[in-house]
Amino acid sequence: MTISIWRFSHLTLAISSAFFILIASLTGIILAFEPISNKINPYNVADISSVSIAETIRALEKEYNEIITIKVDENDFISASVIKKDSKSTSFYINPKTGKNIGNLIQKSPIFEFATNLHRSLFLKSTGRFIIGFVSLLLLLIAITGTILIAKRQGGFRKIFSKIVKEDFNQYYHIILSRYAFIPIVIITLTGFYLSLEKFSLLPNVAAVHEKVAQKPSSSDIKPTNFSIFKSTKLSAVKELEFPFSSDEEDYFYLKLETKEIAIHQKDGQIISEKKQGWVSLVSYYSIILHTGKGSIIWSIILLLSCLAILFFIFSGFSMTLKRTRTKTMIRNKFTKDEAEYIVLVGSETGSTFNFANAFYYALLKVRKKVFITTLNEYTTYKKAKNIIIFTATYGAGEAPINANKFMKNINKIKQQKMLKFAVVGFGSKAYPEFCKFAILVHASLQIHKDFIPTIPVFKIDNQSFKSFIAWVKEWSFNNQLVLTIHKEDIVKSSEENIDFKIIKKTDLNIDDTFLIQIKPTEKIKFVSGDLLSINLTNENKNRVYSVAKIDKTILLSIKKHELGACSTYISKFSLNENLSAHIQENKQFHFPEKATEIILISNGTGIAPFLGMIQKNKKQKVYLFWGGKTKESLNIYKDLIKVALEKKSLSSFFPVFSQEQQEKIYVQDILKNHTDLITNVLKNGNVIMICGSIAMQKGVTNELDKIVKNDLKISLNHFINRGQIKTDCY
Repeated sequence: MTISIWRFSHLTLAISSAFFILIASLTGIILAFEPISNKINPYNVADISSVSIAETIRALEKEYNEIITIKVDENDFISASVIKKDSKSTSFYINPKTGKNIGNLIQKSPIFEFATNLHRSLFLKSTGRFIIGFVSLLLLLIAITGTILIAKRQGGFRKIFSKIVKEDFNQYYHIILSRYAFIPIVIITLTGFYLSLEKFSLLPNVAAVHEKVAQKPSSSDIKPTNFSIFKSTKLSAVKELEFPFSSDEEDYFYLKLETKEIAIHQKDGQIISEKKQGWVSLVSYYSIILHTGKGSIIWSIILLLSCLAILFFIFSGFSMTLKRTRTKTMIRNKFTKDEAEYIVLVGSETGSTFNFANAFYYALLKVRKKVFITTLNEYTTYKKAKNIIIFTATYGAGEAPINANKFMKNINKIKQQKMLKFAVVGFGSKAYPEFCKFAILVHASLQIHKDFIPTIPVFKIDNQSFKSFIAWVKEWSFNNQLVLTIHKEDIVKSSEENIDFKIIKKTDLNIDDTFLIQIKPTEKIKFVSGDLLSINLTNENKNRVYSVAKIDKTILLSIKKHELGACSTYISKFSLNENLSAHIQENKQFHFPEKATEIILISNGTGIAPFLGMIQKNKKQKVYLFWGGKTKESLNIYKDLIKVALEKKSLSSFFPVFSQEQQEKIYVQDILKNHTDLITNVLKNGNVIMICGSIAMQKGVTNELDKIVKNDLKISLNHFINRGQIKTDCY
């Protein structure tokens, strides 16, 4: 079966049963606490594997007039029903060694009673039981189809636990949790379905009867405490012991063990008959234990986590589906397929490849080219097309993404009116053995096709590398005599929708037209200093991004208002308590290195912003900040934060430089020469240098650093860049 059929089956099953699975999971979470709350009661006072039935009977006979039953529950709590010396009957938990009353029997809490009824039958009696049983079967099928999808994605069942490439939060943890929750969910669904079959009497009716056991001649009466079976049987093997109702010899002791029930003569203790439990009864017993977690805190916690995982699967599954739907609807072409000179075809499993394709699409529009973008499955004839550019990911063991699985057949069915140039870009991860296999297959198929001419070799991009993508753009542009400009912020990797950020503080313009603005998200979101705030202005395709400082739970931005800067001007006009619409883009490669013991921070101008947040959070590491501005007044909007950091010792040293305070201009890279020992020691000891600010500053700083390490350490700066010891975020 193809991947599309498995995904369609998985999605259809999920949609059809989501509401009922949601109810079952929520009530399952509540009910998982019941066996835990029962188990922690202080009624397990003795090791019942070392206490015999005879010992407990002897203890009870000393305390009470008559014993009716002794029961051992799933928690190994021993309860007894007795007639006390005042002739009143009662039941309670006992100490099996002393027979003493140690507590009343546990009563079911109203919340657990409510959750049980809702979980079992939705308060719809038999109809509800049928629905829940059927939904259990559907959940089992969902788990199976989901596992097949993971296996196909990873390249086979043998690789199901191999490394997962994190393209998207929902996709990544949907797979990770699925791998570990699969077995518990299968157990939950199978036992739930089995118990429903039992409720409706749909299981084989295996009637167990007592079979007589040969008797030895005996005329003497023996006390129950001296019965050999009672002396040899430990309480850990017992489920229930029922005492004779009368002194009539035809009235027996009935001892219920896990696999059988034994009738015992009340006078001489001989076994009269045995009734073996049928497989239906045994499976029913263990189904209840496994489905409810009775008697085991560990298994109850596993059931609880499994129910939480199911809730996450519902959320993440539908989120991924909506994302794919949005990907389909976000294609808004300015030109028709028959007007366009350039055709961009996309194969994307999670939607991330569309981000690169869209950036390329808009770059072509900016240079006034007629371009049309669609999925590979929508491939057809194009009247005026000269170039086809294919962006495609690879799924699993070299398979096509779901929106590209018809392309290979269509290229042989559909006849183009003229020869077309083509280029193929593959997206994937080298962590998978079939890296970009589908892209390679597409390129090879078009290369031997008589209607297509390759312009450049197939190009493979690992882990959505922007650097590799730009290298391809330059190569393709050169071959097609175009100059395309694509910025990193044009590749919107975040799937987050814009949210509102409330303006809580804003400074006036500084002497060099910079200002600080502090904003607070109106919704709960995760971010750290070094992440990016992405703002999209109305009627513009390009997102503006600003590196953020996390100050407590707020975002601090440092912005320079440019005369022709649309976004900086837009932000500068906001007043206190107004809302700014934006979203956070994770920027992992520029997060503060928690494991480093010493960090050098180098920035100029507004590039100081993320460092202000990193410094405020720092508690134990030595941090040295180098910063370059125009004049001493340029520092005014930052000096209070820096002063506090120095006082708290979250910042070890601050080295400012002002380019216009002296006749000869001095920049931040120039003062690095005075601190060569610090720089070489930081790098030599495996620590980190972070650089944030303008591209011109970055070039100057890296050139100076390269000179220092070559001179003092006899090694190129690239050595430390490749090891991740040089982190940059420049613009």
